[in-house]
Amino acid sequence: MTILFKIVWVIWLLSEVLLGRLMRSKNEKSAEHDKNSLVIIWVTILVSISMCVLSTVYLDFPIGLGFIPAYTGLVLIMLGMVIRFTAIRSLGKHFTVDLAIRKDHRLIKSGLYSYVRHPSYTGSLLSFLGFGLSLNSWPCIPLALLPVIISFMYRINVEEKMLEKSFGEEYKQYQHETKRLIPWIY
Repeated sequence: MTILFKIVWVIWLLSEVLLGRLMRSKNEKSAEHDKNSLVIIWVTILVSISMCVLSTVYLDFPIGLGFIPAYTGLVLIMLGMVIRFTAIRSLGKHFTVDLAIRKDHRLIKSGLYSYVRHPSYTGSLLSFLGFGLSLNSWPCIPLALLPVIISFMYRINVEEKMLEKSFGEEYKQYQHETKRLIPWIY
């Protein structure tokens, strides 16, 4: 692996750790809303990345095609980061890593949120797909992506119940107008 790969991986992972440390709500009710989804996501990510890295050490199933999968993976990691941070910026002060509703909270439906309800998760999933590809190993793609998809789906279900409770009909209408993660598809 070149230094470029290591730099991108470190920036990606450090940015997520920093978000996790700095962007928590100060709301006591967040634990009630969160239903351990944040813990589940972090444990899943650690296990997923570890399994992916171990699979490259112990299993030899390269994707092939030279450097194309690896560099495509790096591009997807970076694209995922851009999407995730654009979504976070759109939410502004309403973004927290734990699930919380603030007193002055409003439903954001513009920008990326006009295409999907959870663009931040979409960006993260693109980064995990990119991570799997960047290791140029067939087993890494499902190992990097599938466990994280499952944990995100749990989180999305918990989050959407909280948003339905907080925003009522406005959120239900928004659900009918937009897809969850993939524009026009899902």
